[in-house]
Amino acid sequence: MDKTADKLRTKKKHMTVKEGFNELWKNKFFYLMMLPAIIWIAIFSYGPMYGILIAFKKFSYKEGIWKSPRADFYGFGNFRFLFNYKGIKQVFFNTIFLNLLFLFFMTAVSVILALMFVEIKNKKYKRITQSIAILPYFVSWAVAAMFLSAFIGINSGIVTKTIESLTGNKIAFYNSPKYWPAILVLLKIWQGAGYGTIVYIAAITGFDPGMYEAARVDGATRFQQIRFITLPLLKTTIILLTIMGIGGIFRGDFGMIYALVGDNSQLYSTVDVIDTFTYRALRELGNLGMSTATSFFQSAVGFIMVYTTNAIARKVEPDSAIF
Repeated sequence: MDKTADKLRTKKKHMTVKEGFNELWKNKFFYLMMLPAIIWIAIFSYGPMYGILIAFKKFSYKEGIWKSPRADFYGFGNFRFLFNYKGIKQVFFNTIFLNLLFLFFMTAVSVILALMFVEIKNKKYKRITQSIAILPYFVSWAVAAMFLSAFIGINSGIVTKTIESLTGNKIAFYNSPKYWPAILVLLKIWQGAGYGTIVYIAAITGFDPGMYEAARVDGATRFQQIRFITLPLLKTTIILLTIMGIGGIFRGDFGMIYALVGDNSQLYSTVDVIDTFTYRALRELGNLGMSTATSFFQSAVGFIMVYTTNAIARKVEPDSAIF
């Protein structure tokens, strides 16, 4: 009987072509709703993938992708040029270091804010506070750079003048790279932590309220309910989002860093990331092959990181794994 049941289950796993068409017709409206997203992904995500070939060629605008000659060293000349570039090790370190800081602090602050928002009982006050927290996400980094200059500008910055009046020292933030990892982390939290609470709030509101009622009957305080019920249940969501964040560990936030720092070479030692480095290389050298090789390398490392992190998560917490 057990063998027969296993065979039936195995057969059910494989859908025939006829069954597939029946499924499509049965749920045609749902699939039609998915169609715009599928077309968008096909055109903008999969369509341009043939451009990866540029990473292995001495690209010429005149010859085009297909007719451009192959790069040196069996097509890997662009990668060799990338890894031999002066200062690339520091760029790699900055990218990983800043992304780890962003991932850790953004996750921590988003979870804390989500727990705070859930505890607010006044609906009107809750809506106002959530709106205020989410609003910075829609502010352009160019606008944020203007506000930042007003705070830490060397002559007119509010923070700079306050520090000078208290200590007698004038700090030139735009000439001091050691302060910028902390500045970037604070700005990243300001911009994205509120928006990041949306997923966590959705997860928390989906938890069984009966568990909290039972805990209250047993005399558990709000803090104890958060510690022993909410956080353990939220662990799966936190791990899942962390795995997704790990995939971008080798991609710097170009829009943020370039808007705030620009071409200020005095700050490159702590804020120059792969994306800003690639942009300058493309602008100054015009080497599209090296730029594409860098992007390809970032994607490959991101894929490996996601796959490895997911494998570890599957062993530690199977429900948290993406696949």
